Amino acid sequence: MRVVGGVCRGRRLFHFKGRSIRPTTDRVREAIFDTLSALFHHTLEPSAVAFDLFAGSGALGIEALSRGTGRVVFVEREREALDVIRKNLEICGLVDRALILPVDVKRGLSILSQRGEVADLIFLDPPYGRGLVEDTLKAIGEKGLLKGGGVVVAEHSKKELPCPVPPLRLAKRAGYGDTVVSYYVGEVYGEDSRLPGDL
Repeated sequence: MRVVGGVCRGRRLFHFKGRSIRPTTDRVREAIFDTLSALFHHTLEPSAVAFDLFAGSGALGIEALSRGTGRVVFVEREREALDVIRKNLEICGLVDRALILPVDVKRGLSILSQRGEVADLIFLDPPYGRGLVEDTLKAIGEKGLLKGGGVVVAEHSKKELPCPVPPLRLAKRAGYGDTVVSYYVGEVYGEDSRLPGDL
């Protein structure tokens, strides 16, 4: 597993096989960032903040940092995964642009809300088949954690197609074998917030 673009391109990342860990393949990761670059490029700018939820190895958040996102908060509770995230940030020289919350996602979202944090970009890649995508989308919307015009990139099984939860709306969906990637955009009230990728 490698960083596929940006200043850390080609850097090999540590990963591991935990019971609930399913790393995003390089192919899917590259497709995600091609979409972000083409349609949602504001999420990859130095002023942008991203949350990497169910972060696993941290590959998605690290890819965002490599491609220009200013700061990423990694939320992950498994000890082995936390060690891997720290190692990957160190080998990529990105420690100073990252924050790690060593808690489960439900607790992590509450902490971020209490701190007044909001994101331009949120990666959501939980274990499949547990209804976690829709539950987490709902929590993101209720807690106001996504900026207007911000994007949630949610990976899920093709067997589960989570519904958009206001103020999030589905802008794009793409399939890669058994994996589906859905892009949800935060509403910008009082403006025409449609983006090029909107369905």
